[in-house]
Amino acid sequence: MKNFTDKLILIGLMGAGKTTLGRQVARSLNYCFYDCDHEVSAAAGVSIPTIFEMEGEQGFRSRETTMLKKLVILPNIVLSTGGGAVLKEENRNLIRKSGTVVYLHAQPETLLERTRCDSNRPLLQVADPLGRLRELYAARDPLYRQTADFTVESGNCRQTIQTLLNLLSE
Repeated sequence: MKNFTDKLILIGLMGAGKTTLGRQVARSLNYCFYDCDHEVSAAAGVSIPTIFEMEGEQGFRSRETTMLKKLVILPNIVLSTGGGAVLKEENRNLIRKSGTVVYLHAQPETLLERTRCDSNRPLLQVADPLGRLRELYAARDPLYRQTADFTVESGNCRQTIQTLLNLLSE
């Protein structure tokens, strides 16, 4: 197991808590917090659904890789990646070598509960969002596990934050 670096990188499906928990862990560590999706959207000047609509998922993934390369070189950060960042081997390698990687794990049913009112999730704008989350989970869970140094259940917010801080202090 590698030692904690000055970068904590959170991976997991949408709704796993990467942004919510990441902000709070960054505050506790006195680190800067970055959400890769937010940074991609800010750099493009449009929302992620608009990027998907205009460039497709492949266009978004290309922008995501470019942004990841910029963010992982920053010191003292907590980085929330997009849920699909692990789909590209290039991203997995970049993430793995750049910091301590934690997979925030949650079941599809929990993820649906957390994301059902969020229209900013283009991959869930389908007739059966739970079915879609199950498909995404089946495809991505092995990639998250392969990429992560640690897997943490993202249940109770306070407990999860404490677990993350404990992992980093070991």
